Amino acid sequence: MQNTAFTQSPQTAEETRRLFELQYDASRDGSMPDYALRRDRLDRLRRMVVENDGDFITAINADFGNRSNHETELFEIVTVLNALRHTRKHLKKWMRDERRSVDMAFQPASARIRYEPLGVIGIVAPWNFPMQTALTPLVDALAAGNRAMIKPSEFSPHFAALLQKLVAIYFDEAELAVVTGGVEVAENFTALPFDHLVFTGSTAVGRKVMHAAAKNLTPVTLELGGKSPVIVTEDYPLDQAAQSVAFGKFSNSGQICVAPDYALVPRDKVEDFAHAVIARARKSFPSVAQNPDYTAMISEKHRQRLVNAIEEARTAGATILTHEDEGVGQAGKIGPTVVIGAPQDGVLMNEEIFGPVLLVKPYDTLDDALAQIRAGDRPLAMYVFTKDRSVEEKLLDGAISGGVTVNGTMLHVGQETLPFGGIGPSGMGFYHGIDGFRRLSHARAVFKVGFINSIEKMGPPWGVLARAAATFLKRR
Repeated sequence: MQNTAFTQSPQTAEETRRLFELQYDASRDGSMPDYALRRDRLDRLRRMVVENDGDFITAINADFGNRSNHETELFEIVTVLNALRHTRKHLKKWMRDERRSVDMAFQPASARIRYEPLGVIGIVAPWNFPMQTALTPLVDALAAGNRAMIKPSEFSPHFAALLQKLVAIYFDEAELAVVTGGVEVAENFTALPFDHLVFTGSTAVGRKVMHAAAKNLTPVTLELGGKSPVIVTEDYPLDQAAQSVAFGKFSNSGQICVAPDYALVPRDKVEDFAHAVIARARKSFPSVAQNPDYTAMISEKHRQRLVNAIEEARTAGATILTHEDEGVGQAGKIGPTVVIGAPQDGVLMNEEIFGPVLLVKPYDTLDDALAQIRAGDRPLAMYVFTKDRSVEEKLLDGAISGGVTVNGTMLHVGQETLPFGGIGPSGMGFYHGIDGFRRLSHARAVFKVGFINSIEKMGPPWGVLARAAATFLKRR
């Protein structure tokens, strides 16, 4: 599907630099954005989303070739609106100075934290959820009083052009701007001396972004990915776990950074679980090729990578369970697929899958399952299925991940009261709600001396009072 109404030429390096310098200079003009201005910017962002939701759905659908309208509404539009609702409700409280205690040695005095804007925030968004990953961190950036520039993915050109057009209508370019283009534009963008850079994407590209940012000492928030595991325990109903895993794995055709990558299941239940997942997929998607609610792969290159990975596993003797539907490849799709016994040295076992393919692996004990998770990089998400609280705590203690949903998949990401972020190769830093507001603010320490400065009274010249004070303070 092509919609030329949304096409637009990429920015030059000079234009990108001009926009940055405009925002940078405006952020250093000495004015502090108050609550009214921040609220106005958030209100304009909300109007932009609400008044153009149909165009956003059309543009994103054009980029995928076929993207479920329901997924765009729920996972993109509703998610952004929820972030705006939560932030608008709590912003005034978040902006208040935070009082801190003062040690007895420095009394009388007062101490507080002022949360102040950093300046200009760069946001680099991927193609899988182009609207959510561009606008959710933007909510935090605007709430914190910053100006921002967004670089959408070159794989979502229709969305990028639409966003650029709408932002120019609702915002002054000194407040917010969108930069479009390919890899060269992205490289120019990440090389700018932003006050903070938020990147969502692959670990490999995240390394390049961090390298570019380091030259300017630009702090980064990296939201990456990895192989997010599922652990299904003996006590949890297999069908319930399969339903949740199928939802998380096959929504957006698995093109989700927190999608379940592989499931660890008690050895004697592996086949039953695999068949239960495929049965749930067939119930959710009776057809695939012509089903508008089953999202296509973003590109033929991405689709072919997974086709080859599945065939590699099949050739090595793995069991492959698939959704039987003709014409899937011609529609740019891969049907729901479950793989048992994938080769250890194969693509599926060693790379983030990022598609509608689930690995199912056996374990003999919970310690064995945890050891398998710890053998890899720390993942962005982990999913635990158990009704036993002690088992839940054992699993949480036994393996570290960016976030966790217990007895479900992906739902922790939708909570504005919880920070979202990875750890190690799955990312660094976090955003959402108050955590995002503080991440994109400068926590400025303010100490105010009282009616007497007791430290200065002790000297120099140092004498009896200083020695007495030091002796007392060391003994506390």
